[in-house]
Amino acid sequence: MYALRPPVLDELGLLGALQEQLRHAALPVTLSVPPELPALPAAVEIAAYRIVTEAVTNITRHAAASGCLVTIACADQLTLDIRDDGAGDSNWSPGIGLTSMRERATALGGTWSAGPTGNGGRVFVELPLSPAGTTVTGHTLAGSSG
Repeated sequence: MYALRPPVLDELGLLGALQEQLRHAALPVTLSVPPELPALPAAVEIAAYRIVTEAVTNITRHAAASGCLVTIACADQLTLDIRDDGAGDSNWSPGIGLTSMRERATALGGTWSAGPTGNGGRVFVELPLSPAGTTVTGHTLAGSSG
C-alpha cells in the first residue's frame, strides 16, 4: 500500500512531504514553492512526489552536483522544474529512474522532458490538475471511453 500512496502525503500534504523528504537528501536541495497549493487529485500528488524524489535521487547518484533547485508552481497545471549544477554530461541514458518519471507524467496526460543544460541538468514536468480519464463538468477527458 505504501508504494501506491505514501502516508506522508496524507499527513503533511505534497509540499510538507517534499520538504521532509528533501531535508534528508544527500546534497543540498533548495525548494521553491508557493505558500500553498490548491487541492490536487491524489494521482497528481503521488506523481509529483515520486517524480521530484526520483529526480533528486538521480542527481545524487549521477550528476556530480553540489546542489539542486526544485521549483514547483501551479496555475493551469502543476509545474515541476528540477535543476542541478552538475557536470551537464550530454550522455544521459534513459534508465529506470528517467523512464519512471516520464511514465508517471504521461500517464496523467502531462508532459515531461529531461536532459543536460549548459550548466547542469534539468527535469521539467507539467501535470494537469485533472488527470486524463477523469470527468470535468460533464466532459470526459482523453483516456476514457464514453
